[in-house]
Amino acid sequence: MTTTTPQGASRDAAVAHFAARLRFETDPSDVAAALRGGAPGFVLVDSRGEEAWRQGRVPGAVHLPTGEIPARAAKLLDPAVPVVTYCWGPGCNGATRAALALARLGHEVREMIGGFEYWVREGFPVATDAGTSARPADPLTAPVGTPRGGAAPACGC
Repeated sequence: MTTTTPQGASRDAAVAHFAARLRFETDPSDVAAALRGGAPGFVLVDSRGEEAWRQGRVPGAVHLPTGEIPARAAKLLDPAVPVVTYCWGPGCNGATRAALALARLGHEVREMIGGFEYWVREGFPVATDAGTSARPADPLTAPVGTPRGGAAPACGC
């Protein structure tokens, strides 16, 4: 395999690849929009450990660390309800490992790409035991000058 000359994929292979990614991945903006609607049609699972959970989490998320999925998933999750997993961020594959563990148990599952890092960077609410707050959106992740007010501005993609 050479790294200087990319090999093009066939049209069908490319369509299958990108369709699969969209089937198994979602992003913070889409999750936030679904949660704002009140009946998102999924359970959001924070797969990080206790210390990370206490530091901050997506409001309404269920805390189920990856290592505890085999023992606790049946008690916390309805197998008929789809699951979305998240972990720290794009530099962490914890949400991927959690999604795999849940899929092995028979759950329909998607991963929130960008994780908690991009949830926070996009200016969405963060819950802690002290309450809920939000930081201003990072201009590298959200349109500049658009008030968040709990609503995700359209990025145009």
